[in-house]
Amino acid sequence: MMKFLKKEHLTRFFDAASAKMTVYVPVDSGKTTDYKAYKPGITVSRKLKTTRSAKDFFFPQTESLVEFKVNGKNIEIIDPRKEREDFAVFGVRACDVRSFAILDKVYLTDPVDTYYKSRRDHGLIISMACTRPAETCFCNAFGIDAAAPEGDVVFTETENGYAVEAKTEKGEAFLDSIADVFENAEDNIADESRTKIREIMAKLLLGNLDKTTFGGGKTEELFSRPEWASLSEACLACGTCTFVCPTCQCYDIKDYDTGHGVKRFRCWDSCMYSDFTKMAHGNPRLTQKERFRQRFMHKLVYFPENNDGEFGCVGCGRCLVSCPSSMNIVKVMKKLTEGENK
Repeated sequence: MMKFLKKEHLTRFFDAASAKMTVYVPVDSGKTTDYKAYKPGITVSRKLKTTRSAKDFFFPQTESLVEFKVNGKNIEIIDPRKEREDFAVFGVRACDVRSFAILDKVYLTDPVDTYYKSRRDHGLIISMACTRPAETCFCNAFGIDAAAPEGDVVFTETENGYAVEAKTEKGEAFLDSIADVFENAEDNIADESRTKIREIMAKLLLGNLDKTTFGGGKTEELFSRPEWASLSEACLACGTCTFVCPTCQCYDIKDYDTGHGVKRFRCWDSCMYSDFTKMAHGNPRLTQKERFRQRFMHKLVYFPENNDGEFGCVGCGRCLVSCPSSMNIVKVMKKLTEGENK
């Protein structure tokens, strides 16, 4: 059943929800918007999306994997993980929610990444429909509906409040636990808002990106295209695009000698870096062109080839906003499509 939350009762919702579990909300922090644990008095951001995605909660930038304590010839293996508590992430947009499905295909496929799985099991996704999409948004190009995001619980802003709907059993249990803050509502209460959102999305120029050049089975056609050389010239190899991307999944594992043992941790890595996948014999991709090509071929060709046609991009637009040299996946797609049609 659809529920309704008055706008003036949003704080009541956060207070009730945070009494059940830690609730993370988007908060403006200077020039960035980041997720922070809710506490009374905090101001929830009204911006479209956070600077970095909610991926951080499930695949953090750094995390300890295991510790080894050495005493003579004895080695003690220590699992640093602690029992996780349930938590919720509020205001996740449709593009970022879809990114979890992409990450799930990587980390929940055998062999399952138990670090990631533990966070997914304990995390509750409270998504928010995009009432004010930006010109840099193109999630609809990848079949994502900004007006009806996935998630455990979905909020849709209406004129006087929020239509609230549970999409999973986990979401239903959560809403039932704080039922007093809501009113019952008709199932069509969000229809008008969703229609307006879809009308805005239909007008955005990037939503009609042509994807026919890309997808599974296109490796031979695209790999040796001459456009890669000119496209990669603008790339600074800073890795910003990979760090703001909600679907990038590459990491490095390092050991740190503490003097009385070893701590093993993993951290995000970027295919744009010159030492990415470097091995004893050297680096398999010696030029920036090769590294640049790898990033976009993975998103647009390799991933869909191995995942029933699903692209590795969700059209969030963060790379359009963040790249210091204004290079992004949209320019790559348009350039390669344009070259094909000459």
